[in-house]
Amino acid sequence: MNQIDLNGKNAVVTGGCRGIGLAVADRFARSGSRITIWDVDVITMKRVCAQRPHWTWHQVDVTSEAAIDAALRATVVTLGCIDILVNAAGIAGSRGPAVDCSLSDWQRVIDVNLTGTFLCSRAVVRHMQGRGYGRVVNLASIAGKEGNAMGAHYSAAKAGVTALTKAMAKESVLGDIRINAVAPAAIDTEFFSSLPPDNQKIAVNRIPLGRAGRVDEVAALIAWMASEECSFTTGFTFDASGGRATY
Repeated sequence: MNQIDLNGKNAVVTGGCRGIGLAVADRFARSGSRITIWDVDVITMKRVCAQRPHWTWHQVDVTSEAAIDAALRATVVTLGCIDILVNAAGIAGSRGPAVDCSLSDWQRVIDVNLTGTFLCSRAVVRHMQGRGYGRVVNLASIAGKEGNAMGAHYSAAKAGVTALTKAMAKESVLGDIRINAVAPAAIDTEFFSSLPPDNQKIAVNRIPLGRAGRVDEVAALIAWMASEECSFTTGFTFDASGGRATY
């Protein structure tokens, strides 16, 4: 593992209990960062953080301004400041044609994936602007680039994350604040493993490298994006799709 220097940096990872979020938090910790998890799943957070006693956590519904503001205040009290925010919280929603998607399911997927990223970024970037330093990494998706059939709500939300990343990055160029995103394709997570084998095969067949990505591969990219070395790149969405969509 190449060592990325995050020594002394304080990182908040939303959705950090599992999957890519957990892999990112583990990678950050190995690189010297202090970790705070914001997640809605208290049971899993307690189990994860019991195994990682130096981590702290707060129960946060990323669609709630009040919950985010409370977690921000508590995190700053505990850590002193926030240097890094990774917006990894997200849901896939139900699969099916857009014409059959209920408004409630559409709104829930948009609320968690896009509005949640906006609300957490808005709160933490304000804090970063007051300090003149920060790194934000948003989890977009290949779905936001290509538009996945049977997942219009998720595709729209992740396309919105890419646009939000560009806009907020341009608004935050004063000071050493960089806001970027990463767009994974199929990654070997619990969610991917839960898909029917035929669905997994279809997803992998679209990837030129011929396999699903690993969470540690995505975390390695994000670790650099969250470091001081990512100094001249902002507003960009990095590919993590095994060659499926390198644009």
